[in-house]
Amino acid sequence: MRPHRLAALADGAALGEASMRDFRILTEQMTELADGGVLLNFGSAVVLPEVFLKAVAIARNQGASLEQLTTVNMDFTRLYRPQTNVVARPVAGVGKGYSLVGHHENMIMLLAAALVEQ
Repeated sequence: MRPHRLAALADGAALGEASMRDFRILTEQMTELADGGVLLNFGSAVVLPEVFLKAVAIARNQGASLEQLTTVNMDFTRLYRPQTNVVARPVAGVGKGYSLVGHHENMIMLLAAALVEQ
């Protein structure tokens, strides 16, 4: 079986290095979410919720309290992984998590309008 042309052109080492760099940036940014930070997850049902939970653990292990952290998951349906790894676990006992269900083209505009009014 011939490999797909795009797959044959992919540089696995470069992809891995870029992924690790992105994860380190996310983890570093997590420490900035202390004292009232907000994380928004728009439509990622698998990858971001898993990676986010790992980044939270690393930030806490490095001494970040993440007190008053607010997380928001926005998607078309309520799914287990984002509900657990974005809305519930990261903020348990220290912050608030929200799940907003609806079509992005409407919900993002409503969220923006609500934030402007505040």
